[in-house]
Amino acid sequence: MSVVRYARRGPVAVVTMDRPEYRNAQNSAMTYALDEAFYRAAADDDVRVVVLAGEGPHFSAGHDIGTPGRDAGVTFERRAGLWWDHVGKQGAESRLARESEVYLGMCRRWRELPKPMIAMVQGACVAGGLMLAWVCDLIVASEDAFFADPVVRMGIPGVEYFAHPWVMPPRVAKELLFTGDRMPARRAYEVGMVNRVVPRADLEAETLALAGRIAAMPRLGLALAKKAVNQAEDLQGMHAGMDSAFGLHHLAHAHNAETGADPLGGMDARSMRAAADGS
Repeated sequence: MSVVRYARRGPVAVVTMDRPEYRNAQNSAMTYALDEAFYRAAADDDVRVVVLAGEGPHFSAGHDIGTPGRDAGVTFERRAGLWWDHVGKQGAESRLARESEVYLGMCRRWRELPKPMIAMVQGACVAGGLMLAWVCDLIVASEDAFFADPVVRMGIPGVEYFAHPWVMPPRVAKELLFTGDRMPARRAYEVGMVNRVVPRADLEAETLALAGRIAAMPRLGLALAKKAVNQAEDLQGMHAGMDSAFGLHHLAHAHNAETGADPLGGMDARSMRAAADGS
């Protein structure tokens, strides 16, 4: 079964993550399926706007760190860079090669898709889910949505696509990281990370209406406006800062592997969720 669905709604392409039984946890199969869908939307002259959605009650609970479909040891055709295949390598060499491709590399590619992208977020948008929402140009969230990057509990300084200080004020980013707490949609709107908060029942209609308004604008104008803002973020240090944070991220993985049982600091999806719930 496909883990990503693609549909056209007039000039809008709707790309939907489809692993609701696992809160749309992102395995490699999903990552490469998303890449195919975004390529398809970019190449279709009739598509003006892309909406990224998650099937079921949650947008995405993040990277797959423990479902039966976890495929971290599987080879896929590499798309995001020139690092060699991680499969069959050991330690930091394997982790760095894989995460340079499927995490940081893919997200950077998707951020540059020359058509506006809107994340349609409900329920959980956690860790790797944040990365997918943050590569989008706009975020429309339902009132029940929440955002969190709890990986400091693993001893890791944040997810690989470290956009935190650019999508929210630095002190708010530190609070999100230091506590691991969930940020409600309304708070995310207040700090400027989310564009709109709407009732859950209206999420799809409101997102598609916004996408339709944007789709009426000239295609080249939209592409150039997006490029201009992305360039401004990079001039403010986003690209270089992300590289620096990615190095610290892998230092943390290596420390965990050297001093403990695994590079995730002994945490898994169940223990991370229990910590977030306070249980």
